Amino acid sequence: MNVHSVSELSPDRRQALFERDAGIDAVRGDVADIVDRVHEEGDVALREFCEEFDGVSVGSFDITDAAETAYEDIDDDVREAIETAADNIRTFHERQVPEDWDVEEDGRRLGRRHYPLDSAGVYAPGGTAAYPSSALMGVVPAKVAGVDHVAVATPPAEEINPVTLAAIHAAGADAVYQVGGAQAIAALAYGTESISPVDVIVGPGNKWVTAAKAEVRGDVRIDMLAGPSEVLAVGDETADPELLAAELITQAEHDPNSSVVAVTDDEDIAEAVAAAVEEQAAGRAREETIRSALENDASAVLHTRSMSEAVLFADEYAAEHLYIDADDEDRLLARIENYGSAFLGPHSPVAAGDYASGTNHVLPTNGAARIQSGLSVDDFLRSATVQRLSASALSDLRESITTLAEAEGLEAHARSVDRRFEDD
Repeated sequence: MNVHSVSELSPDRRQALFERDAGIDAVRGDVADIVDRVHEEGDVALREFCEEFDGVSVGSFDITDAAETAYEDIDDDVREAIETAADNIRTFHERQVPEDWDVEEDGRRLGRRHYPLDSAGVYAPGGTAAYPSSALMGVVPAKVAGVDHVAVATPPAEEINPVTLAAIHAAGADAVYQVGGAQAIAALAYGTESISPVDVIVGPGNKWVTAAKAEVRGDVRIDMLAGPSEVLAVGDETADPELLAAELITQAEHDPNSSVVAVTDDEDIAEAVAAAVEEQAAGRAREETIRSALENDASAVLHTRSMSEAVLFADEYAAEHLYIDADDEDRLLARIENYGSAFLGPHSPVAAGDYASGTNHVLPTNGAARIQSGLSVDDFLRSATVQRLSASALSDLRESITTLAEAEGLEAHARSVDRRFEDD
């Protein structure tokens, strides 16, 4: 990777860095057709798509028992790692559960109540890599929120990754289905003969999955429209360039369209990061994927004139993952507001959050961190407000209510208040 100066970036290069694209527009038409067919034909369409896209002839879609068996059969060390991650994720998300509240003032008792959704669907990707961690990140918060029925969809295969199945079981899923891609999202949204519809669909996926979530949004709640993985690694003159480079390689490993960027005010550090990236990419099992990500226009090693310029860049970039290695990471983070999840200091790799520290790795991409949060317990809850007014409290508000109602031309609203004082 070559080092570029932030102040000298061309308009096209800046656009590539700041307008990352999930790539869903190119497949929206095909995805709409898939969703429509599943909605209309149910299991018949699902089986045809499993053969066409996955090369698998599916008998029963329900593999809940297989997930339990996988949990029992996997190696003890893998099972222990899954349980450790699940426990940490559960503990972190339990702290997110909001409390119901009531407040009374001047005869008005106002409050808020929270209720879990009845059902949730979690997508656990397959494809070129297995993602048991994504199953944990989706199922555990749903169960913490109190969702009664959590179903997981994961792509079919001649042999579905047993660690993914084991993680799904450990997380507490109530049903597991072998179906992937846009057709899985459609099945979870509308239901088929074998799969019950859900209230909310969460979890990462490729552009076909993301486009399908966009298609069904409105008929069912979704978490977000996330694109390929991304990281912004920020360092000053004290940063370890090898670790900054390692963070770029880590996210580049996910997808050839991943966006991986390092930014520093120290030119020597920038050059060292660029060299370390090339060295660390060599010989990796997924080297081809890594190099494709490193070479795309949305990836770069950048040099700034000051750390203030680096901070401004970071806030505008609004990274999915923000890694900071600096003399005072907390001071720098205090100046940045837009990011999905932050990782501070040399002993806080993004991989910790990807797997086992407890935070959720389903995060907004493409700059959406400016307006959206990562997956949390909130995605599985709805809230409602409650109020009780005393006669004197309503009397105090009577004129304000009736005046505004009449100003809006809603005479019945005003009369509904006045009626309560007719005896007076």
